[in-house]
Amino acid sequence: MSRRTRIIFIVAGVIVALLLAGGFWLSRGDQAQVALDQVTGTRPKLTEVREQTFPTIGVAKAIGWKAGEAPTAAKGLKVAAFASGLEHPRWIYVLPNGDVLVSESNSPPRDSKNGGGGITGFVMKTLMGRAGAMVPSPNRIILLRDADGDGKAEVKTTLIDGLNSPSGMALVGDTLYIANTDALVKVPFKVGETKITAKPVVVTKLPGGFNHWARNVIASADGKSLFVSVGSASNIGENGMDLEAKRAAIWQVNLETGKDRIYAYGLRNANGMALEPTTGDLWTVVNERDMLGSDMVPDYLTEVQLGGFYGWPYYFWHGVRDDRVPEPEDDMSGYVIRPDYALGPHVAALGLTFSTNAMLGDAYRSGAFIGEHGSWNRKPLSGYKVVFVPFDQGKPKGKPIDVLTGFLASDQGEARGRPVAVTIAKDGALLVTDDVGNTVWRVTAAK
Repeated sequence: MSRRTRIIFIVAGVIVALLLAGGFWLSRGDQAQVALDQVTGTRPKLTEVREQTFPTIGVAKAIGWKAGEAPTAAKGLKVAAFASGLEHPRWIYVLPNGDVLVSESNSPPRDSKNGGGGITGFVMKTLMGRAGAMVPSPNRIILLRDADGDGKAEVKTTLIDGLNSPSGMALVGDTLYIANTDALVKVPFKVGETKITAKPVVVTKLPGGFNHWARNVIASADGKSLFVSVGSASNIGENGMDLEAKRAAIWQVNLETGKDRIYAYGLRNANGMALEPTTGDLWTVVNERDMLGSDMVPDYLTEVQLGGFYGWPYYFWHGVRDDRVPEPEDDMSGYVIRPDYALGPHVAALGLTFSTNAMLGDAYRSGAFIGEHGSWNRKPLSGYKVVFVPFDQGKPKGKPIDVLTGFLASDQGEARGRPVAVTIAKDGALLVTDDVGNTVWRVTAAK
């Protein structure tokens, strides 16, 4: 055997060994060492990080719901389908007359120019495919109407289509605002209408592409501005901070002038937003960073302060340094705002609504419902449920309470559904979108 042949064999052997080692790591990954509930609440247990070269991959395979199946509601509650047969329903919005708007949407196509190439792109596409998220985006908003009040929508019609990965919606006067992935747009709309034919007009452009495509929008209390959540383009700015301009932030857009400003920043991937009913303050849920182990870092629920800096990408949870990220030019650790409430690591908190006007009993009188879409970077899996966080005098307290579970099959390797957005219907029921199960679930008090 020639020297060249021996070298080729040695190199091939090393490559095979690395592939086998990598495959073993991916199949096993980092296991949680702390109970999930210890990393929740106002005083979570923060452990040492376990930085990963290869990510821990644990995402439930999407299988959908069989006939007659449904999530499991907490004691004192019951659940049934409000609407089924939808196409990847994401966000939900209730109109003053009780009609329900649902954005049927998914991530826009990604190529090598916007983060879809290379090893990272391959891994993300693999994960998205397993999670049931590789279906093309329907790019429309559906109107659901329960005219006879039986708890099921007998009217389902396309309100508007031709959008670009739409998510959040907000009605101000006779104008419907829609958060596309790359722009906040508006269309004229009067409550009661079931079809919009007007072409959307751009209010302000939003940075799109790469990771974290979904944008949410809610109106301020005075109706003069909108808050828009814009997630980061990456995990920890690994593609350069120039790519993160005006991302990982919540914007405030003036409706009269169309001008925008950064209301708060350092929020890696804020999604659901809501105004706390006793104080009127803005709150949001945020997805924290990945690849620091199954016990870190907790996603969180927090009040959003004007001008507030919440740490990303340099710090997490009130100034803890992420050593994977180069030090900022100025020491900003003293300015990092501590999140109000930990929801647990990697739960992927997306939906948020306060229990104002909910008719679900005294246990849910004051607090926030949160849709946890479910983890991909933790073993065992976390999230894949809807929880309730009790509030007292405008602040969270205690531990999160499971409201809707059963999205995971018993072996935790498969997902019947994945909850996304949550809101309160006009009749006081809790509505939950399920993008894997293609259903809007309706939770009511058991009689």
